Amino acid sequence: MSTTTERPAPAVSAAPTVRPAKTRRRGESSPLARALSHGTLIVAGLIALFPVAWILFVSLGPDKTDYLHPGHILDKLTLSNYQHVLSDTDFFTWFGNALLVSGVTTVFGVLVAATTGYAVSRMKFPGHKPLMWSLLVTQMFPIAVLIVPMYTMLSELGLLDSYTGLILVYSTTTVPYCAWLLKGYFDTIPVEIDEAGRVDGLSPFGTFWRLVLPLARPGLAVAAFYSFLTYWAEVPFASTFMLSSDKYTLAVGLQTFVSEHDAQWNLMAATAVLIAIPSAAFFYLVQRHLVTGLTAGASKS
Repeated sequence: MSTTTERPAPAVSAAPTVRPAKTRRRGESSPLARALSHGTLIVAGLIALFPVAWILFVSLGPDKTDYLHPGHILDKLTLSNYQHVLSDTDFFTWFGNALLVSGVTTVFGVLVAATTGYAVSRMKFPGHKPLMWSLLVTQMFPIAVLIVPMYTMLSELGLLDSYTGLILVYSTTTVPYCAWLLKGYFDTIPVEIDEAGRVDGLSPFGTFWRLVLPLARPGLAVAAFYSFLTYWAEVPFASTFMLSSDKYTLAVGLQTFVSEHDAQWNLMAATAVLIAIPSAAFFYLVQRHLVTGLTAGASKS
């Protein structure tokens, strides 16, 4: 009986495993591109923050010529400029005037713009397109061209050197832009909401006030922020139409620190910082609505 010996099978060398090349997902950028984009954003952020930081730094120098020698400010940092502005000037009068004018302009302008934008968005009346184009055309004229005719009209109406006249002037320039903005936002709200309001017995204004307006809070926040920020620190109109020193706004009050021969830059810097605080606070209150309002309003405007 013959026995057969089995030969061991030859060892097969394992082939080296080749890892597949890493593929980027759609829309994913390379590390170099991300580094460049982050670096660009950092540089842009520093450029944007530098003027604010510079004004804040100059406001801490006690002398009006410290901006010429910024290195000397570090040795004598003080809050005396803020103390002088708050106690020895009409700052609180300017603050109240600016708050009154900007607040009333914001509320009145946004309300008129909201009704205008809603009417053009929902009601296809004759001439609604020319109306919107006429509102857009008003934004093409520079302030220098508008000051003279507006001054003449306010003088003839007896509204010169009055808060009412300044508020009307501000409203005529803020309503057109806000109407376009809110019209685009109202277009994103389904028309079925209006139909449901009519079924429930609401009037057109009741539907607008009780159903549509609450849904348009992001758009209203953007319009209010634009109106308040534009006219809180506005100078050309306020300095031209307000003739009495007790009716100056904050931005116009800055001119009191400029004399015929020189300017008190340290006091102007301190006042500028104080002016920026209410704007920053208003931005903080509406910031959660800003991105939503801007993107939604831009999609169908």
